[in-house]
Amino acid sequence: MHYRTLGDSEVEVSEVGFGAWTVGTDWWGDRTDEDAIGMLEHALEQGITYFDTGDVYGHGRSEELVGEAFADRREEVTIATKVGYDFYNNPQAGHGELPKEMDPDYLRDAVEKSLDRLDTDYIDVLQLHNADAEELTPEVLDVLDELEDEGRIRARGLALGPSIGWLAEGDTAIAEGFDAVQLVWNLLEQEVGNHFLETIEELDAETSLIPRVPHSSGLLNEQVTPETELGEGDHRGFRPDAWYETGWEKLETLRFLEREGERTMGQASIKWLLAHDAVASVTPTFRTTADIDEWADTSEVPPLSEGELDRIAELYATNFGIERDDGMDSLRSSVDGTDLREAGIDK
Repeated sequence: MHYRTLGDSEVEVSEVGFGAWTVGTDWWGDRTDEDAIGMLEHALEQGITYFDTGDVYGHGRSEELVGEAFADRREEVTIATKVGYDFYNNPQAGHGELPKEMDPDYLRDAVEKSLDRLDTDYIDVLQLHNADAEELTPEVLDVLDELEDEGRIRARGLALGPSIGWLAEGDTAIAEGFDAVQLVWNLLEQEVGNHFLETIEELDAETSLIPRVPHSSGLLNEQVTPETELGEGDHRGFRPDAWYETGWEKLETLRFLEREGERTMGQASIKWLLAHDAVASVTPTFRTTADIDEWADTSEVPPLSEGELDRIAELYATNFGIERDDGMDSLRSSVDGTDLREAGIDK
């Protein structure tokens, strides 16, 4: 495993991180607490030190499990969490989005509750969870400054999603000197990541990017194939059928990235993201310890060549030679695609 520094902070993260949204919730299948803790501990043994959770995942249960797993190994891990959804005062139905709350007093209280659940005195990376650009007010930024000055947090980030877009929000975080912006970014969904790369370069910013969903909801690691039947409650079911149908065709054009015995498609998908200097860590969705073993090895597999990188860019520029619609337009942005169109992104 290789390690990188987040933004201009002194926070070190493993190139492959653990998205702890898979523990403490049933979005990716049920597992016992013992199994969840076992996965977290196994990840650390494989060199993964960056663990990304959120207070809303399982209404605090994910944080509790992370805290239990690393109670005696706190100095060995980098813990990121998220605040901004008020699950304390609102019921949640299924996977529906809860009301957001970015009031400074609420945020400070939410951080204290997260610290209690994580059983720690400090959070390495505090991320505002899907904050709109207008919610990143001077008062909110002041709270983040205070929390850093108090040693309660070491770095600040903005986690974007669940829809694909949020350009104004990410641009604002980069301009405000956030250490990290987390986003959906992968070989099949490149426009937002490419946009933030341009913003970072234009502003000469130090902000790091943390891609999640690097396997495009199971397509690029072939955990979702034409024969797969997604179970009731499986979080990946929000993607339309057309997304998967076009995705399987796109996958076939990327087979050149596989190297038998040296690099799997799942590893190549992560390696492509790590080829960008601004990327600090990639957080795939680990469902099993076998996933952990394979993807934790990504640092050691052969890097993508310039020729391979150029070919990927050419394929993406031509939509992989596919003219059919993928059914995702309504999900591409928090503002119905306005931010993408204004950026000149025709996707």
